[in-house]
Amino acid sequence: MTAPVRRPGPHADEPHRGGLNDRLNSLRAGVLGANDGIVSTAGIVVGVAGATTERSAILVAGVAGLVAGAMSMGAGEYVSVSTQRDSEEALLARERRELAEDPEDELAELAGLYVEKGLDPDVALEVAGQLTARDALGAHAEAELGIDPDDLTSPWRAALASMTAFTVGALLPLLTILLVAAQARVWVTMAAVTAALALTGWASARFGYGPVRRAVVRNVAGGLFAMAVTYAVGSALGTQL
Repeated sequence: MTAPVRRPGPHADEPHRGGLNDRLNSLRAGVLGANDGIVSTAGIVVGVAGATTERSAILVAGVAGLVAGAMSMGAGEYVSVSTQRDSEEALLARERRELAEDPEDELAELAGLYVEKGLDPDVALEVAGQLTARDALGAHAEAELGIDPDDLTSPWRAALASMTAFTVGALLPLLTILLVAAQARVWVTMAAVTAALALTGWASARFGYGPVRRAVVRNVAGGLFAMAVTYAVGSALGTQL
């Protein structure tokens, strides 16, 4: 018995909605920002806690690290994504010019790309012609450049996601170490950071379709190593000052 032919359309378990690139980039910036906020701020406050038990010193260092880190993450993300977007817009402008000046060669070029992907030349030319008639720039940009002209990444959205996530991530170790008694604050902070890093590792793997266990172990191990090093440095300096 012949299996029924499935109607054309996207797979239900895979994302094919418009604007996916921008959303995924914001998600990437958010997860990265949260992870950096947790690790860098935890490293600062644990390092200072290794040198002194003064709550005010830990607060000042933690808040300074939070503000500086959030600003740095936002600015870095904005510059990086703006550079990427400038390059994409320049490539799209060139493609528009080529389509206007030599549409026949561009059609042949697009068909050739589909032939390279395995289509019969006649079928490739028919597909290229239909796609060009519907949206010439979109068809060429997707096939030649891997760019969706309607889904360019927003620098401001990526910067805001990164700054917000960094701040939220940084607040966890900062508040934990300030609210817990001096004799237990380092260990409780390490435990809280471990749980938070496991969560961000899971999120990055879950939304990026990667292996969860590897991401969690990598995240947690890196964060614990950073805290251990900064605590050791703070303790060593604290005995000398």
